[in-house]
Amino acid sequence: MRLAAVALSLLMGSPLAAADDGVWREGAWAEAKWPFLVDQWGLGNAYRCDAARCGVDVTLYLRAKVGFCNCATGIAEDEEVDRVGDLGLVGWQSRARAPGAPVTVGWMKGRSRAFVVEGRDRRERHALTVAVSNKCDAVVATVVADQPISSDIERAAIEFLGSRPILRWAAANTGL
Repeated sequence: MRLAAVALSLLMGSPLAAADDGVWREGAWAEAKWPFLVDQWGLGNAYRCDAARCGVDVTLYLRAKVGFCNCATGIAEDEEVDRVGDLGLVGWQSRARAPGAPVTVGWMKGRSRAFVVEGRDRRERHALTVAVSNKCDAVVATVVADQPISSDIERAAIEFLGSRPILRWAAANTGL
């Protein structure tokens, strides 16, 4: 049944193209406006995946943090994820849902970690920080949704981060 739905979406020209393993392919993430004020890291990039494509509305915020990571070890511990992450953009208080896990995006290695974040509006949101290193620089993605980030959404976000356009952006903005 799943293969029939995928075939139909491809024939209809839908930007949703799920693989057999449930991970979304190219076209699910659309560029959005960066909604935050400029800080020491400058403007970032924002992308959205709507509920029709991802099951829930999800936003991914992406920034390079040049010179902000351990040159020798990269991002190897949860404390590094917590330090380089951008949860402060989303809310004022956060708590980790579980220990992080190793992740690879292209040639970069790091960790991902799930959080619950209380927004300034007192609304609870769910976030996933994916932080990887390129030499002494960090590439930080913050994935935000109103419900817990599922393993499918995490895979989709990591796959998106490993796409050619994002890897080209990472190479151009880090590791210099």
